[in-house]
Amino acid sequence: MNTFDFGIVGLGVMGRNLLLNMADQHHAVAGLDLDADKVHSLTQEADSEHRIKATTEVKEFVELIKQPRAIMILVPAGKAVDAVIGNLLPHLDKGDIIIDGGNTYFTDTDRRFNELSVKGIHFFGMGISGGEKGARFGPSLMPGGNKEAYERLRPIFESIAAKVNGEPCVEYLGNGSAGNYVKMAHNGIEYGIMQLISEVYDIMKRGYKMDDSTIQKVFEEWNHTELESYLIEITGQILKKKDTDGQNLINMISDWAKSKGTGKWTSQNAMDLEVPLPTVDAAVAMRDMSKSKPERIQAASKLIWNSEQTNTDVPKAIEELKGALHFSILITYAQGLALLTKASTEYKYELNLETIAKIWRGGCIIRSVVLEDFRQAYAKNRDLKNILLDDTIASTLIENQSNIRNTVQFSVQKGIPIAGLMNSLAYFDAYRSEKLPTNLIQALRDYFGAHTYERTDTNGTFHTEWND
Repeated sequence: MNTFDFGIVGLGVMGRNLLLNMADQHHAVAGLDLDADKVHSLTQEADSEHRIKATTEVKEFVELIKQPRAIMILVPAGKAVDAVIGNLLPHLDKGDIIIDGGNTYFTDTDRRFNELSVKGIHFFGMGISGGEKGARFGPSLMPGGNKEAYERLRPIFESIAAKVNGEPCVEYLGNGSAGNYVKMAHNGIEYGIMQLISEVYDIMKRGYKMDDSTIQKVFEEWNHTELESYLIEITGQILKKKDTDGQNLINMISDWAKSKGTGKWTSQNAMDLEVPLPTVDAAVAMRDMSKSKPERIQAASKLIWNSEQTNTDVPKAIEELKGALHFSILITYAQGLALLTKASTEYKYELNLETIAKIWRGGCIIRSVVLEDFRQAYAKNRDLKNILLDDTIASTLIENQSNIRNTVQFSVQKGIPIAGLMNSLAYFDAYRSEKLPTNLIQALRDYFGAHTYERTDTNGTFHTEWND
């Protein structure tokens, strides 16, 4: 048998769409799922020109794929991945490749990478971004694993990935869990940008009392400016959607937001690496706050702030909001890229930030025109510690300083929660501060805990008897 180019385990939405994408690109592909209905539906959906075979039998599935075998797992992260690996292993040979295409925490990928290396099996963790449509017609792919083994995967992945200026949005990123780590940082940035967009929407609606139609048109128009991006584009589409009664659907959607944990992972690991991500942290915190709906209903009638009425110059307000959002989105990307810079050293990934910016330009959820600016910045200076130090990005931030400051000031006066916008500005102000008040924190720690401190006028560590 052994005539199929690639295999996918898990024929849910993502698995099925990736298989069909590969088949469109003239690859012979095999699918495995224990659910006979999913196997049948894939067979029904396949074109007559597609070379697809799906089965519920592990042994049959493995024997379909030519050696060295390339098999992707698309099942929920955690024990299910280990279970699939356990089922596949008895039928695999040395040199075969297993790819985990789910949102797996990077330390789990490292464990599997090491365990399977001993058995002669190559293990890849690969981030996939673009959702259901992206998987079907062109996702952004973030693979990490053995560099030599990647050559077996490269032609297939390059054929199915999104393209920008003819360049596929996939490239080998690094050893071990590099791919899953980059996807985790991607999702943290995604959390931050969605929070920022929702805050600007709230300022328009509650702060400036704009009607739904005006807000929708603003987001639609912004997608033809420097804010052009997938998330801005779909915001305009969402705000246009009508419910069955003809009213705007957005007004009927609960504000109790859910999450799958990837944003939290980003924040937690950033704290481990001592990399500040205040905008991402705020986004995670506000999703948690959204779950306190019963308490918020109570608090709304008790914790009252009566703001002053203001006369609004709507065109000016919209221009300021655009600048504030642009500023904050740049800051959010900067935080995520700074995390990748530190993680690359800490975990020996040897990440190329230009490559990451390049493959994020298309297919993925955080694709945006600004990613080309980032790519060019890293092309000029691969050792850039923070994208804010690039002259072009710094200039854009400086141009929008008054917009973010005026927006924050207005929102605070109105009592509108803008944790994302405020934390973006705070990050900017902290990063550009040659001196921070943390000297007092050092003194306080030394006073109550004899934790010592450093001085500015000489080397060494010191302790003072403060209450002597």
